[in-house]
Amino acid sequence: MTVKDFIGYIVAQFLGGIAGAGLLFVFFGSNAALGQNGYGDASALGINVGQALLVEVVLTFVFVLLILGVTSKPENSSVAGLVIGLTLTLIHILGIPFTGTSVNPARSFGPALLVGGEALSQVWVFILAPLVGGALAAIVYKTLIAEKK
Repeated sequence: MTVKDFIGYIVAQFLGGIAGAGLLFVFFGSNAALGQNGYGDASALGINVGQALLVEVVLTFVFVLLILGVTSKPENSSVAGLVIGLTLTLIHILGIPFTGTSVNPARSFGPALLVGGEALSQVWVFILAPLVGGALAAIVYKTLIAEKK
């Protein structure tokens, strides 16, 4: 991916996150149910910032590692979408009580921007942790799993 494509991809992701949150706002007529992430009082389990960081890093790590593994071989192409979708479902089922589950900074930014307040002040966790989890997964995949040529 070129730098220009990468920047365009990031901008498109964040605009999509904002647009998605905006549609939810229109559908529900309120910004109270936009799927914002959080810790402390904003978490169903009341976890702290350190726990939120750890949960999001681990969930993103698992998700990205699975994506790298399942998409690395052409013969997996017929099931890759199903495997990725079911894994994302499981990650959300596990993570929602902790943080609301991010694993995607753009998905978290849109709702936080529209909700504001506590959600916006905490969104840094849901930007940083997925980036760390994704980077760790890439490193582990490249050094321990990927076939050497």
